[in-house]
Amino acid sequence: MESKLNVVLLACTPDPEQTVAAAAKLCYSASDVSVIKETVASKDQEPFIGKLVDSGHLSPIEHASFTFAIEGISRACSHQLVRHRLASYSQQSQRYVSMTDGFGYIIPPSISADPSLKEQFEFFMEGIQEFYNRLIDALKDRGIEGEAAFEDARFVLPNAAETKIIVTMNGRELLHFFSQRCCRRAQWEIRAMAVEMLRLAKKAAPAIFGDAGPSCLNGPCPEGAYSCGSADEVRQQFRTL
Repeated sequence: MESKLNVVLLACTPDPEQTVAAAAKLCYSASDVSVIKETVASKDQEPFIGKLVDSGHLSPIEHASFTFAIEGISRACSHQLVRHRLASYSQQSQRYVSMTDGFGYIIPPSISADPSLKEQFEFFMEGIQEFYNRLIDALKDRGIEGEAAFEDARFVLPNAAETKIIVTMNGRELLHFFSQRCCRRAQWEIRAMAVEMLRLAKKAAPAIFGDAGPSCLNGPCPEGAYSCGSADEVRQQFRTL
């Protein structure tokens, strides 16, 4: 069964912009914490945080964290996601969770657009499902059940298999993540996921993420000869995100 992307912002630091502003002001102020807290709470912090981001003073943004629940992505996508090391991950286990009732899978758009290829792809996924179930039954006949059977049968599951994952990143790492994965040079699936995460982060903390996105939004494309060549179009897309 084909799965669809779903991204939910589960939680974030309460008043993330005030927290970031307080951390930044502490660096430059002789006042005690209670005074800084009161000052921060009484003012609009958006211009101040904008200056932090523009100046590259990003360490205060690490004090705000954001937790996303993500489903409808492939294992191929999650393998890319977990390469971002400054994050915490909890992923659905193929060792403890049985897939005998049917594993979800992701079909790349290039395959989905061709009816013949899509039909063959789905046929292949169904074949994997059937063999997975036969493996579980064969192992059960040998007295191997539960997680012991799941952990061996999962070896036949494909990169297309759908997974669910919860990820927590601080604001600074999210800015870096968006600069890398919202780029059109990023693989299509993780790019779609990153754009949806950015959409949610902007709602929660517009001062922090108002100008977030691929690196070409605020400067020249860093991809050089590998640039997509559509910087103006990309900038327009993220201005209206």
